[in-house]
Amino acid sequence: MNIFRKKSIEALIASSQKNSFKKSLSAFDLVLIGIGCTIGTGIFVVTGTASATHAGPAIAVSYLISALVCLFAALAYAEIASMVPVSGSAYTYTYAVVGEFVAWLVGWGLVLEYGIGASAVANGWSGYMVGILKSANILLPDYLTKPTTAGGLINLPASLIVLLIGLMLFVGTKQGVTFNRILVFVKLVVIFIFLIVATPMVRVVNYSDFMPFGFSGVMAGSAAIFYAYIGFDAVATTAEECKNPKRDLPIGIIVSLGVCALLYAVVALVLNGIVNYTTLNNAEPLARALRDNGSNIGSALVSTGAVAGITSVLLVLLYGQSRIFFVMSRDGLLPKKLSSIHKKYNTPHISVILTTIGVALLAGVFSLETLSEMTSIGTLFGFIVVAMAVMILRVKQPDLKRSFKCPLVFAIAPLAILSCGYLTFELLTRNWFYFLIWTLCGILIYFLYGYRKSAIAK
Repeated sequence: MNIFRKKSIEALIASSQKNSFKKSLSAFDLVLIGIGCTIGTGIFVVTGTASATHAGPAIAVSYLISALVCLFAALAYAEIASMVPVSGSAYTYTYAVVGEFVAWLVGWGLVLEYGIGASAVANGWSGYMVGILKSANILLPDYLTKPTTAGGLINLPASLIVLLIGLMLFVGTKQGVTFNRILVFVKLVVIFIFLIVATPMVRVVNYSDFMPFGFSGVMAGSAAIFYAYIGFDAVATTAEECKNPKRDLPIGIIVSLGVCALLYAVVALVLNGIVNYTTLNNAEPLARALRDNGSNIGSALVSTGAVAGITSVLLVLLYGQSRIFFVMSRDGLLPKKLSSIHKKYNTPHISVILTTIGVALLAGVFSLETLSEMTSIGTLFGFIVVAMAVMILRVKQPDLKRSFKCPLVFAIAPLAILSCGYLTFELLTRNWFYFLIWTLCGILIYFLYGYRKSAIAK
């Protein structure tokens, strides 16, 4: 059995040129997609919950550590994305360099990253929306706002927002990108409003127990919040819809990561400065912290911005997952229907429908913490393989044209592998059983369907 058969880079590019996606995205769009996917649940929800349960005020350090790990991976991503301007992100790169079976496992992990990640984001959106409705004296029953695993019937707001975003992606990419621009602008304005309102309220006493869970807590926090940085990976999934992917993909990946890392660290420090970290384990930590300090107007603005911000993350994650399904289907590893393109809307409509329904069900049933940690495992696995692929290509095909080259690649790529491996180990100690079941299901699907139906096999 040749489970390590590969597609050449030339073949990948040739197959991508056969579809009819419109080249509509600029470098500016890519930066906004990266920010749109990154700044959301991580800053508006997980900053609080991770402070309370993992790192305390030192969650700002956790964010910087995660950003450094992401930078190592992002530099590797930027190089390979400029060489292989094909949708599919880490899955596509692995197919060209390592082989089909490992590519399938990476793609299966990307379902965790995007599909499960979108479910976690929808949970965060629901928490803020329920808070806004409550402030307007509109009370939804608990059984309709809590996921099944938390004792409710279904998290209805989470499922409904997924269905709404899925409908938008069904009718066109450009409409989604325009909507994303508006949402990114709104949430950046709201974050700056939060910083302006909250900074004068900072009390140094709240930093007195800066690292309550020790450095191990800081690292556990880094692992838990890592999925909040997956926006730059989502940029790579847009390759076939970019006007100039070889130049614009590296710009989108690196610039969006830098902006988001700075915002995460600053917001985390200010948030933990205005309230004690033990009060932050709730669905709307930024808004509630402002309310606790007597700023109801600021709280309302932050809640509005959080809803806009988390919506943009959800939009990009659903977009990314549908493109992953599309590319895997085009390679024959998933049913061909998933790579069909709608004649009127020019979108992979079947992939969008499957992604939307699956995420809506997961968001209604599972809680935020379980979903977010599983998402991080899938993300980290993809990063590790991409870092390996960049080094392999430097050795085996050193003369390939690279419009962006990772600096000090034989130092940066191993650092990416080691740091991502450490964070993966941190997460597996708490979620190994779920990840094992997920991986075994993926292997079973590959050998029962993908191996036989693969385009290469035919």
